[in-house]
Amino acid sequence: MAAGLKIGWAQADITPPRTVLVCGQFYARLSEAVLDPLTATALALEAGGEQAVLVSCDLVGVPDSLRDAVRARLGDAEALEAAKVVLFATHTHTGPQVKLPSWPVGISPQAVGVDLGVEIMDADAYEAFAAERIAGAVRAAWAARTPALAAYGHGWAVVSHNRRWVDTDGEATMYGDTTTATFSHIEGYTDHSVPVIATYDPSGRLTGLVVNVSCPSQCSEHEFAISADYWHETRAELRRRLGDGLFILPQCAAAGDQSPRVIHARRADQRMRELTGRSERDMIARRIADAVEDVLPALAPTADGSLPLAHHVETVGLPMNALTAADADAARAEAALCRAKYEAERARLDADPALRAAPRWYAPASAAYRMMRWHEMVAERFEAGAASAAQPVELHVIRLGELVLATNPFEFYLDFGIRIKARSPAVETLTVQLAGGGTYCPSGRSTAGGGYGSRAASNPVGPEGGRRLVERTLEVIQAMWT
Repeated sequence: MAAGLKIGWAQADITPPRTVLVCGQFYARLSEAVLDPLTATALALEAGGEQAVLVSCDLVGVPDSLRDAVRARLGDAEALEAAKVVLFATHTHTGPQVKLPSWPVGISPQAVGVDLGVEIMDADAYEAFAAERIAGAVRAAWAARTPALAAYGHGWAVVSHNRRWVDTDGEATMYGDTTTATFSHIEGYTDHSVPVIATYDPSGRLTGLVVNVSCPSQCSEHEFAISADYWHETRAELRRRLGDGLFILPQCAAAGDQSPRVIHARRADQRMRELTGRSERDMIARRIADAVEDVLPALAPTADGSLPLAHHVETVGLPMNALTAADADAARAEAALCRAKYEAERARLDADPALRAAPRWYAPASAAYRMMRWHEMVAERFEAGAASAAQPVELHVIRLGELVLATNPFEFYLDFGIRIKARSPAVETLTVQLAGGGTYCPSGRSTAGGGYGSRAASNPVGPEGGRRLVERTLEVIQAMWT
């Protein structure tokens, strides 16, 4: 084996040790149980004087404050460049509240609309806890790097489905009832590819897997509990088949308009789960594991310890959504409706304090309050002239042999991801979304239909910002190949 590539793996448990607010829905959810642990998995790569550390976190997103807190704790990791450590989320909707820029944090009435009357681990406390655990995994992976081999390729598995449909008037809806007579079509594409990076020790023993799918982990998105969602079952299934000690690093590719839930054949899908006795999470785990297991025999003979490594990182300024006075007026009108619902719910709770003894009594009031604030922030952005500003985002492009991996901080609509894949000169191209705490970045065709995820309230950075990020990403990739 030619000298060159060094690889190190590590993982950490980032399950909150106390009650937290669960992040991922408008209504507040206090965690009532831990269904399965949350994990941060780190892969350190070094070759030819270049380095990269990939860190996958079972979280809804990775805000800049968490990224910076992790990097600030790496001072004792010899020769490790903090800027070359990239963190990204699987987008589980059953992880703890983190300090996303689009949401107020904490447990005060200013954050959830009501006084919850309980002590919890707030977002600041969880961030400090997670940053220490994640930084420990990064330091351990960096310290563990030894000569190794890597191979890459891809299989196929049905995991994601486009979750937006369009009616005969051209209006788009996320989820909803597709049996209506006005149903026209599913809005966009779905990518069933499963890119894989496999790592081996010098003897050829499989040590770890990077598994990339275009789907957020949202099967259990309404649980009042902590869970890594389908990645928990996927890790368990892969380890059952390939070895208990295997490191598994999940990645969510561009998937802002994707979901693990099919919207046009729900009854048929539910029937098959009942017939097989398998949960939605179990079925996804089996499909991913089948795809990985199918390609590994072909990848193993190509494993190479002399693959070239390149890592480019820069900050790109993207234009904010060009809001109009009409957008602001519509947002104010929606906010007023939500305020009426919120105030009615508060009045109901104040009139009968015994209502607060019911399980999850706070959910309706918090949903109305958060939706109100969500719409109000659109008007606030318009009044502040945010459209004239540029939003800085961190971009990582990593080359490993004939494979390239490109990150973005958003829930990046699949159209953008496919555009990068289609035009990339690399043999294997991976996108990784939510390498940051950004919200939706919708495609141009999706904004024509509107609806959740594709209207002004959902996306401070719109289609033009997404287009510019795609073009800059492709420029960097092309330069690496040139």
